[in-house]
Amino acid sequence: MPLDPQAHDFLRRLAAASLPPIEQQTVEQARAQMDLSTRFLGKPPRVDRVENRTIAGPGGDPKLRLITPEGAGQRLGRAPLPIVVFYHAGGWVLGGLDSHENVCRAIANASNAMVAIVDYRLAPEHPFPAAADDAFAALAWISAHADEVGGDPSRIAVCGDSAGGNLAAVATLRARDQGGPAVAFQVLAYPITDYRPETGSYLEFADGYFLSRAEMLWYWDQYAPNVEDRSLPYASPNRAEDLSDLPPALVITAEYDVLRDEGEAYARRLAAAGAAVDLSRYDGMIHGFLRRYPFFDQGRAAIEQIGAALREALQVKGPR
Repeated sequence: MPLDPQAHDFLRRLAAASLPPIEQQTVEQARAQMDLSTRFLGKPPRVDRVENRTIAGPGGDPKLRLITPEGAGQRLGRAPLPIVVFYHAGGWVLGGLDSHENVCRAIANASNAMVAIVDYRLAPEHPFPAAADDAFAALAWISAHADEVGGDPSRIAVCGDSAGGNLAAVATLRARDQGGPAVAFQVLAYPITDYRPETGSYLEFADGYFLSRAEMLWYWDQYAPNVEDRSLPYASPNRAEDLSDLPPALVITAEYDVLRDEGEAYARRLAAAGAAVDLSRYDGMIHGFLRRYPFFDQGRAAIEQIGAALREALQVKGPR
């Protein structure tokens, strides 16, 4: 279908700003640009509590930001909350706790679950497998320490967008391969699942639709400078030979996105391997629309879809 009018307007405004492409910037400039964009996302939704924790990781002490949904005490009493471990977008290079707090607050309220944002190590200072290692370490920590943060270790899901979707998928694969922790559900929003920059969507939407092919190649160069690493399953989860025994998934893609085809290919492989998969393409949408839900009706619809899927998968009781 045609480009969504709200996406068209966003792209028009972006072009008018005449910002240099990410791949022509330094890492510091690109990070500053994402930080600036965060300031324009509007006032974040109200929640009951936001708490930062520092955990022990394989290469340092990554931080978590724990978001408790609004009204959790009134709805659920003192019962432990399900936990959604969230991995942020940014091509493994940009972003952090602040860049995705707004959308994670919205997901927490929509799902009636605690959301834990993972502040994983960024490339190029920390190339592959640093982010993947931190992603799995955070999942393991949440499982082991759920009780102390008010969570339920038997009801843990993972969620992520773009590079964060990659890390959510990889953490789930590693949990299966290493005998735990148990993951009840995975939400993968326009995830990076494979280093195949010649897919139909990569070529069709190479330029002019926010995330370009050149930008994605730049991210891969920062994250996995050793090209051979890009074919490893914990970098490209769609390269895993076996996708059986993985939890149910909601996979969201955007029609006008270079990552569309690889996200949908991963969803089909999950389903073929026996997982219950809901593949949902948002027609007319561009990459990144979930984080920018204040600007996009379809972004708000995706928040609602994610919330409903998580409530069902995690057996959340009580009204929203």
